[in-house]
Amino acid sequence: MPLFTMVKRALANVTGKPATLMYPATPAKQYDVSRGHIVIAIEDCIFCGNCQRHCVSQAIVVDREARTWEIDRLRCIICGVCAEVCPKDCIFIEPDYHPSSVGPVVELVQGPPAPPKVEKKAKTEE
Repeated sequence: MPLFTMVKRALANVTGKPATLMYPATPAKQYDVSRGHIVIAIEDCIFCGNCQRHCVSQAIVVDREARTWEIDRLRCIICGVCAEVCPKDCIFIEPDYHPSSVGPVVELVQGPPAPPKVEKKAKTEE
């Protein structure tokens, strides 16, 4: 009896449709709650470092002095915590996936230069 069950299953697999999608030819469905990739509007960023401190996978590195924001795409689990804690709402999640690339997986974003610091002049004795 188990032999007939196995033959029935094998014939169904040979004559049926494939169980997987043919991805490049047939695009995958995009759902409203699907995760995509993290995007930053660097011109609005104040480089406070909240996203770095709250990142669960430690994929974000913020350098306040150099005004850079860096994300390691392979470490990022796209949980959205960084977008929730950002005080300026400059980090958000786009629902489409980041295109594959051959280049580095660490994305370094350079912010605008810091405004010049105003030095206080000391009183000179005469």
